[in-house]
Amino acid sequence: MYMDFFKAELKKWSRDPMMGFMVSYPVIFAMLGRYFLPWLSRNYGFDFTPFTDLILVIMVLILPISYGALIGFSILDDRDDNVLINIMATPLSIHKFLGFRLVIVFLLCFLATLFTMSFSNIGDLSFRNIVAVSLLASLEAPISGLLINTFSRSKIEGFAIMKAGGSIIIFPIVALFFNDIKELFFSFAPGFWTAKVISYFVKDSGFYLTYNQYYIIGLAYMLALNVLVYRLFIKRVILN
Repeated sequence: MYMDFFKAELKKWSRDPMMGFMVSYPVIFAMLGRYFLPWLSRNYGFDFTPFTDLILVIMVLILPISYGALIGFSILDDRDDNVLINIMATPLSIHKFLGFRLVIVFLLCFLATLFTMSFSNIGDLSFRNIVAVSLLASLEAPISGLLINTFSRSKIEGFAIMKAGGSIIIFPIVALFFNDIKELFFSFAPGFWTAKVISYFVKDSGFYLTYNQYYIIGLAYMLALNVLVYRLFIKRVILN
């Protein structure tokens, strides 16, 4: 049954050119990091080393927003086709139906982030560190998808929410330039914790918190956001 859901989801994404482009982001980013940036360095003498963490953060934080949009617009399609209403009339739990899809998008985002960071070879991070970053960053994908549906009723509204939500990436980026208590002003943004973990791996010193604090607090915060946004989605979309 779940495999049928997965195949149907892939078929739905493949029919939408925009979705196909979003899925290609990991390949584009990985190629840029592995080939284009070194080419610029060789031919124009530009040293990207001081901006390593900034480049990685931008590449990584765009991925969960993109994959969140995939599942977000897929659920919007289901709402238009009354799929969610029909599911509630079957023995299949709506929570299992949605949970399976959210887990799938999390796993896809995890693999995409893992590939992008590994293949791009920026920052010379260990595989263990790449896995840690990928796990933390990918927790944002379900949040993005659910928020799109919580505050929109059509794809047009969904695009607006996606753009507004995507702009929040600026806060983790700005936070990279602060290494004292002022950085916590930006900690409400989900990507803040991933950005700081990446920067810690790259620079390894001069931070307000320790790596364990950034990671554990970030993990707890992201999990809590997933639960809260899911409950908000159920209340506003399913029970309304």
